[in-house]
Amino acid sequence: MINNDVLRSIRYMLDLSDNKVIELISLPDPTYSIDKEQLDGFLKKEDEAGFVECRDVVLAHFLDGLVLHYRGKNENLPPRSVEKRVNNNVVLKKLRVAFELKDVDMHQVFEAAGFPVTKPELSALFRQPGHKNFRQCGDQLLRNFLKGLTLRVRGD
Repeated sequence: MINNDVLRSIRYMLDLSDNKVIELISLPDPTYSIDKEQLDGFLKKEDEAGFVECRDVVLAHFLDGLVLHYRGKNENLPPRSVEKRVNNNVVLKKLRVAFELKDVDMHQVFEAAGFPVTKPELSALFRQPGHKNFRQCGDQLLRNFLKGLTLRVRGD
């Protein structure tokens, strides 16, 4: 899925202001930040004037910021490095951690979106890429997860 779409979806789901999104992006690493103008470009659709592609590093900082915002920082552990590459599996994993979703919750989210997944399908999404049962998370699967999660969070 396009990083810009993921950022827009999560921003809508959580009803985040521009300032909050910028704050979340700098939360994992205060030396990394974006300004309002850059964020505006990320939030535009591809066919709109001023559209700017949201790079993996920006989305990774945003997702890690969500995790830190909702789960807090564990002072006993060294800070984790921010992902260099973000794919649909990473987005799914970070959202699962941020919202503390168990397998049952994940199944409910997919059900709410009208896109049920089986237990083996779900566990395959969270395996290491080299594992024989690893499954790449497709755009449709992530879109439906974001849709179901939005329904759950917003209560629509």
